[in-house]
Amino acid sequence: MYPNIQLNSDGKLKHFLSIEGFNKSLLTEILDTAASFVNPTDGQIKKVPLLRGKTIVNLFFENSTRTRTTFELAAKRLSADVLNMNITTSSTSKGESLLDTIRNLEAMFVDMFVVRHAVSGAAHFIAQQTAPHISVINAGDGQHAHPTQAMLDMFTIRQHKNDFSKLRVAIIGDILHSRVARSEIQALNILGVKEVRVIAPKTLLPAKVETLGVTVSHNLIEGLQDIDVIMMLRLQKERMTSALLPGESEYFKCFGLTEEKLKIAKPDAIVMHPGPINRGVEIDSKVADGKQSVILQQVSNGIAVRMAIMAMAMQHKGAIV
Repeated sequence: MYPNIQLNSDGKLKHFLSIEGFNKSLLTEILDTAASFVNPTDGQIKKVPLLRGKTIVNLFFENSTRTRTTFELAAKRLSADVLNMNITTSSTSKGESLLDTIRNLEAMFVDMFVVRHAVSGAAHFIAQQTAPHISVINAGDGQHAHPTQAMLDMFTIRQHKNDFSKLRVAIIGDILHSRVARSEIQALNILGVKEVRVIAPKTLLPAKVETLGVTVSHNLIEGLQDIDVIMMLRLQKERMTSALLPGESEYFKCFGLTEEKLKIAKPDAIVMHPGPINRGVEIDSKVADGKQSVILQQVSNGIAVRMAIMAMAMQHKGAIV
């Protein structure tokens, strides 16, 4: 389903809705394009005129800080015009349907929608309904996918580890409610890592999670053995419909990453977190701020990676990458 919608007739990227269905070549192209936007001498993100004259609309129906801000900065670094929609004060709060909102924005000659929505599949729905010249990028939909977060994480991993085929990656925490985890697992497997290991209590794992291409551990001490990359996830209490855990302190005792537990992984293991961080719940501050943490680097990399995805998606409108 997704490849037919996400790629145009020439096999080029048009929408970016999910990692699912993409191949290693396209993911590598995104990473390489992102690298071209980073100044190798000081790590600063270049400003380029690739999307000058284009208009990008940020449609965020859920709260966001890092994702929305980095998308806005990425669009501006590409020299595009950016419109940030305040959904709480828009006509959707007066009863206007999502489709009517899209149609009205289309009438303003926009070129791209960046969409975050609480409903899984919302970005895909918008991509099916929009005019042929408009691209749609999924900035997170329900519990389904967060593909640009996955790609900025792949970019960060490649900066530190280079060869994906040798890596064992652990994703720890609330896998059940995490759209990031699903996209991460897909990207890591497409890029050919040796193992993706999920570590969580049984109540925070999806049914038949092994079918996603992961190995499962319910014990953090055992699960961290031989790990090169540690991806921590927050407890998404806003998506929990029942008490899935005895309490935050008990969770931290069993699954929180501390300096002592970090020593179990490989000495050069990197620690990642898509944010927002709940310090003292899934990760200790000394680890989050420690020398093995690349959490702030993930945020910085989000600009270059989102620039790459937007630029590539606009190729069908004549932008040259």
